Amino acid sequence: MTNRTIVFTAENTAEVLDRPMPGLAPGKVLVRLVRSTISSGTERANLTGVPDNGIGIFNDAKTVSWPRQCGYSSSGVVERVGADVTSVKEGDRVAVSWSVHAEHVAVPESQVYKLPEGVSFEAGALVHISTFPMAAIRKCALEIGESALVMGQGVLGQLAVMLLRAGGATPVIAADPIPAKRERALMLGADAALDPTDADFVNAVKGLCPNSGREVLLGRVPDAGPRVAIEVTGNGKALDGLLDVVAPFARVALLGCSRDSDFTIDYYHKVHGRGVSLIGAHTLARPEGESSRGNWTTRDDAQAFIRLVASGRVSTGGFVQEVHAVKDASETYARLAADREFPVVQFDWTK
Repeated sequence: MTNRTIVFTAENTAEVLDRPMPGLAPGKVLVRLVRSTISSGTERANLTGVPDNGIGIFNDAKTVSWPRQCGYSSSGVVERVGADVTSVKEGDRVAVSWSVHAEHVAVPESQVYKLPEGVSFEAGALVHISTFPMAAIRKCALEIGESALVMGQGVLGQLAVMLLRAGGATPVIAADPIPAKRERALMLGADAALDPTDADFVNAVKGLCPNSGREVLLGRVPDAGPRVAIEVTGNGKALDGLLDVVAPFARVALLGCSRDSDFTIDYYHKVHGRGVSLIGAHTLARPEGESSRGNWTTRDDAQAFIRLVASGRVSTGGFVQEVHAVKDASETYARLAADREFPVVQFDWTK
């Protein structure tokens, strides 16, 4: 028996290949996927041939190697469990972390989460990717009623808007140069959606976040601006613009992968002198075994998202914009490589 798998075999080339079925070692779970979500930023980088140090945060190699596989956020049905697995059983509906786009995946038990009744496979395939912005928000120590800005409205930015709203941020401001993405941010619960390339962007954001209206830092710096900011683009110019609008002592999470570090920031005036905190928020910058305040494990964040969806505090209805059959993977990825307005897409492994 072979295993349908989506593989990037060369630059800008995605193919559906028959690969061997994964083995089932003790402590692992074999899952037959139903849905898997495209993470557009990471998968575009892999597909277009960003050097290996651009896709592996701990990899210093500057080579381009093939083949590559992606698809770390998925859902499906447990087919078999290895020895010592106790949290799930055959037939359970589950969400999966750190999988790949394949019909069958075998992952450690710690990367599988049972889905309660009422949480769909569609929502389940968003669980792992939701932990990325959730961790960034936790690292910023958001407090109820604080203002927040999300720079960039790809899939992670859109999830960040929803989670900030659920966490009590107000107002929640989305920023993206693409009009359709700003409209979508408003649909997902942003209080305002602005174009960061607009000449009046700084004044518009500060006008939405007047805060106390006091002068701070020896009376020289206005207090207006978001207290929390999530930078999701990984773009130096976007980060520079974000630093122009945040309040003194703001906490800024660097969630987007800054694969090109060739940019200049006036750290003295925009960060140092204003007491702004820049926080590394790569999803792997978190504890493995035990959660602590502001630093939860992937597993704890994943289970939190499932509870939010199951309780209705976060609604994923309509979040996925397109669902494609696996046989259409080549065309779907050709579009991803070329289209900066690429929507939120899932693959349906039952087709």
